[in-house]
Amino acid sequence: MHQVEHALRVFLGHLEDIGFGALGIGVGCHLLKTLCTSRAWRNVIAAAYPEEHVRWRSIYAAYVAGVGLNSILPARSGDLLRLYLTRRAVPSATYTTLGATYAVMAIFDAVMALATLAYALTLGVLPGLNVLPSLPDFDFGWFARHPNFTEVLAAVVVVGGVALFFWARRRVRAFKERVRQAFTVMRTPSVYLRKVAFWQACDWVLRLVTTWFFLRAFGIPDTLRNVLLVQVTSSLATLAPVTPGGIGTEQAFLVYVFGTAVTKTRLLAFSVGMKVTLTVVNVLIGFAAIFLVLRTFRFRRMVDGSGVDSKPGGTT
Repeated sequence: MHQVEHALRVFLGHLEDIGFGALGIGVGCHLLKTLCTSRAWRNVIAAAYPEEHVRWRSIYAAYVAGVGLNSILPARSGDLLRLYLTRRAVPSATYTTLGATYAVMAIFDAVMALATLAYALTLGVLPGLNVLPSLPDFDFGWFARHPNFTEVLAAVVVVGGVALFFWARRRVRAFKERVRQAFTVMRTPSVYLRKVAFWQACDWVLRLVTTWFFLRAFGIPDTLRNVLLVQVTSSLATLAPVTPGGIGTEQAFLVYVFGTAVTKTRLLAFSVGMKVTLTVVNVLIGFAAIFLVLRTFRFRRMVDGSGVDSKPGGTT
């Protein structure tokens, strides 16, 4: 964390150089992005449960609550809260189906992430496997320096995941049907493109525009190339979220891919400044949503006290 602390000091030292007008527009674009993502997710859920009146505002509250918690806790802990709040908003829903909606949303995101990654590969700016262990404050450097242990751990994770899948398939009645239910919206391609892919495309455009304004706010050339490089580093840093939001790893990647094109201090000020700003925004709207929905911040106690509503022949 030494490098992150250093980056925070660099960011504070550049406060007077920040263009707060561009920063404010970037924050506004980020907020619009959350609206688009939640709209796409709401439409996936509504297609899976056509008999339910799925309110967008309820799904939006659940979505931003999860984003807010993910901003301060590692391992995407906020996703569990998101599922819980969504289950409250859609009483007939099951956790199996709601969890599978993440896979529906991931399809478009994976295509876009691979496209930006392919672009970065054509530039030859990404670090090779032999470089990863030496990156400063790279979260997974220990694993990179111990490849034998990493291979064994990866095998255990894969085997465990497969075993869990078959256990669930045997134990949960209609498991396959409930997973398939989440993909209802994809059975009609025109509906999927109009109600899900369109909103996710807006999400991606807005996240790129957000980055563009943040680059301008910190005095870094706001070119499409730089915007895409920032997006690639962000995606790579959150592949395995050991730290909240991939902080640390993202800064290491960013400094490497930009090389000498931008000074390290300015890059660190930009990266940490953008991360801190968006984290504060996410936490504020996320915890506001938690309070408005649950009327308390002790949501863990509320979850424990509510119990799990099992349905005949299956699980929630």
